[in-house]
Amino acid sequence: MMKKEFYQGNRNRMYQKMKPYSLLVMFSGKEVRKTNDEYYPFYADRNFLYLTGLESKEFILLVRKDSGEEINEKVYILPPDPLKERWTGRRMKPQQVEEMSGIGNLSYVQEFEKDFHKLASEGNYQYLYLDLFKEDFEDRDLPAHQLLLRAAAAYPYLQIENANAIVRELRTIKQPCEIEAMREAEKITRAGITAMMKASKPGMYEYQYKAVFDYVLGQYGPQGPAFPSIISAGENNFCIHYYSYTGQAKDGDMVLNDVGAWYDHLMNDVSRGWPCNGKYNEKQRLLYECALKTSNHMFGMIKPGMLMAEVDAEIRRYNGLMLKDAGVLERPEETGAYMWHGGAHHVGFDVHDAICPPKRIAPGMVFCVDVGIYHEEWGIGFRLEDNCLVTEDGCENLSAITPRTIGEIEDTMQKGYFAADYGKDMEHI
Repeated sequence: MMKKEFYQGNRNRMYQKMKPYSLLVMFSGKEVRKTNDEYYPFYADRNFLYLTGLESKEFILLVRKDSGEEINEKVYILPPDPLKERWTGRRMKPQQVEEMSGIGNLSYVQEFEKDFHKLASEGNYQYLYLDLFKEDFEDRDLPAHQLLLRAAAAYPYLQIENANAIVRELRTIKQPCEIEAMREAEKITRAGITAMMKASKPGMYEYQYKAVFDYVLGQYGPQGPAFPSIISAGENNFCIHYYSYTGQAKDGDMVLNDVGAWYDHLMNDVSRGWPCNGKYNEKQRLLYECALKTSNHMFGMIKPGMLMAEVDAEIRRYNGLMLKDAGVLERPEETGAYMWHGGAHHVGFDVHDAICPPKRIAPGMVFCVDVGIYHEEWGIGFRLEDNCLVTEDGCENLSAITPRTIGEIEDTMQKGYFAADYGKDMEHI
């Protein structure tokens, strides 16, 4: 479990980057209605979580930075409500909030508007930091966007500053406790992937592979997959983000999976491809070896100072050479015919982590090395994706513990699936 000192440290680093005479407001978010009177499970805003460790809905963090290093923090929480708690579970109590976040100054959410108005209107503050990020212009307005509209009308003298950019910068470099959490997530992911390998057989449906993965992850905690699992077979492998799970693996088909677990808020992203019958045929072996050689090449060269853009470029260049040497391509520059997506993205509190895109690689960064090959004519599509931790003088493959060579995968698949095999490491998780 992440300790409150981690979240306190994140906030302190945030405050150092804020201007004097500033207000910061961060929201945990609200439930999203699914249909009628049903809501999707609540998912806390990741930046709010990164700063506080709190996952409850409708919480608000309000921070004042005065001159120098003078900081005042306050968290607004939901008040007790015995009737609602009977239906939807107990709400966090002040003591729990303080133990998790390290913030002891608390009030109920009903007090936020009054407190914010007093601070914003008294003339002591010049800047308002909000997280106003939207992935797409048409995305729904979040509480921060709603506050922006009200603040712009009522307090036009407050200059809006980008809180999202600061938190992204902080999240770019992982701290030791985050890396340790990611190592634990890798163990869980390995258990889920090897279970699918052992269960695999011709005739198995994609939803059955998913059921195996979900079952195994359920032995390690209630959080489940880090993101919607991508598990496909045969022709469905040529849809990069595939979520239907309705296809059937026929004898000789490759099974593609792009999956991950999370542990203590930290996520990973691992892909493996294997023949459902447990034996790579000649063409599958040929293409898989191209991807494996490319991945090994990358883990042998990634180090601090390397341009981040070169990771994707070198994956494409080297994989093109391997495909040419294998007789698949006439020219390595044509690798785009078989590589359909990028080769690297950062992971952390999000599986596609919300970081400040770095120009150069630095120690403490964690990103995927993702080699995909999609040969529709041969009916073979898969990707080999591992998580790369940048060290002081090189890098480490965090997901090397999951079978990745042809020999390792075929040996694992020969062992057969037994539910009792999973959970052996639970005492360490």
